Amino acid sequence: SFFIKRANKVVVNSKEFQKEFKTKFSVNADIIYNPLNKSEIIRKSKIKNKRLAPFFKGKNFKIINIGRLTHQKDHLTLIKALNIISKKINFRMLIIGYGVNKNIIKKKIDYYNLNKFIKIINNKYNPYPYLRHSDLFVLSSKFEGLPNVILEAQTLKKYVISSDCPTGPKEILMNGKLGSLFQVGDYKKLASLIINYIQNKKKYEKKIYSAYKQLSRFDYELNCKKYLSVINYYL
Repeated sequence: SFFIKRANKVVVNSKEFQKEFKTKFSVNADIIYNPLNKSEIIRKSKIKNKRLAPFFKGKNFKIINIGRLTHQKDHLTLIKALNIISKKINFRMLIIGYGVNKNIIKKKIDYYNLNKFIKIINNKYNPYPYLRHSDLFVLSSKFEGLPNVILEAQTLKKYVISSDCPTGPKEILMNGKLGSLFQVGDYKKLASLIINYIQNKKKYEKKIYSAYKQLSRFDYELNCKKYLSVINYYL
């Protein structure tokens, strides 16, 4: 807090973050959203990937999660939800990431006998072809800043189901208008949201389109100019 209070300017990337700085440090921070390069994401998503496993190419409903395998990302809640839907839906879940919880997550997958449904692969320099081939993106985090991966999923016109964690998802999804939210750790609610989306995909098409349109808030050039303006002010 010493360095925060002595800074000439504090910039955060979400409104919730801004409120936390005001409450905890009595600091008036400015908001500049993470610059989102939509054209680059779309371009990279179309690069042919020979390693795109048959596991994620079939007619089964394809769900994806991208993130470090750590306590923060709460993959155990995700897996418990998938255990519920495995009794009702034929799906494939791809988790892309690497981290200290990898063995814990694998043991949980084994415990529920879900190896047929869930596959973990290491971090990819270009995860976008996998994201492009998915039907649904799920984020189960306990906390975030402003999760870029949600923006990337929306760029590729994927529906998003996310935990309502501090901070970012609620703001990006506009309180559920542009996606679905569930309370952190509520795997039963997550399971019901996934099942409801799979069974009623047509009903969600407007939300997907609206989410894509609202990405203008995170425009790359717009937000880079805002950062440049702050830097130039203090030079």
